Formats: sequence, structure tokens, C-alpha cells
Amino acid sequence: MLRSSLVALLAGLTCATAFAHCQVPCGIFDDQMRFQQLLEDETTIAKAQLQIEEIVAGGLSGQAANQLGRWVMTKEEHAEKIQETVSSYFLAQRIKADNPRYVEQLKAAHAVITTAMKTKQSTDPATAKALETAIFDLYRAYEGKEPSF
Repeated sequence: MLRSSLVALLAGLTCATAFAHCQVPCGIFDDQMRFQQLLEDETTIAKAQLQIEEIVAGGLSGQAANQLGRWVMTKEEHAEKIQETVSSYFLAQRIKADNPRYVEQLKAAHAVITTAMKTKQSTDPATAKALETAIFDLYRAYEGKEPSF
């Protein structure tokens, strides 16, 4: 019995997780940090869009094609990080059905997820700007106040 418990404990300690926060009722939440991360990811998407356009405008050498692929992957990864954070952190753990602003929060969260999807489909800087706006709208719906960062 002791051996089984020790094996289970060691397996749990060595298991890699994708995020620094788990979905257990531990009560440790840092909403502001999540919003800061969402905005950082959006800024990365905006930079990637700009870099993609600059590379294409400059002609496609082998090196440029390599960089182009890397920027496209970066844009995709950060859009997916935003979608994952909103889904796994806000929707699964923080937005509660008994909150009076529940519907407003759900709509705002959905807008962030779909707007992030649109940044994956485009290099138009307007999509990154729309994503930033959607993140701030989620903040307003979630916090009930204007962002201070």
C-alpha cells in the first residue's frame, strides 16, 4: 500500500503540465496575470503578422521561407494559447453561472476565442487590434471595471 502511494505521488510530481495552474479547487487564481498574458500573446500575434508581411514583400529566399514558416507557427501558437486560457481558465474555472454578469461574460469570452481564430486566418493587423479590443471587453465584463494596465 505504501509502495503504491509512493509510486502515485512520484508519478504526479514528475508529470509535466501545460499550464502553471491546475483545475482543482485550490483557490489560487491570478486573474490579472492571465489578462496580462492574453495581451502579451496578442502583441506577439500582431508582431508576427507584421513580420510575415515584411518577409513576403522582401522576396522569398530559402532563409526568408524558413523565417516565414516560423512566424506563421508563432502566430498560430499564441492564438491557440489565448483560446486555451479563455477556455480552460476563465470558462472552466472562473466564470460562474450564478454571476449576474454571466451572459455578458460568456459573450465576451466567446468573442475572444473567435477573434483569436480570425488572427490565425489572416495577416491583417486589424484582426490583432480586434483581438486586443475583445480581450479588454472580456476584462470589463469579468471585472466590471475599466482596465488599469
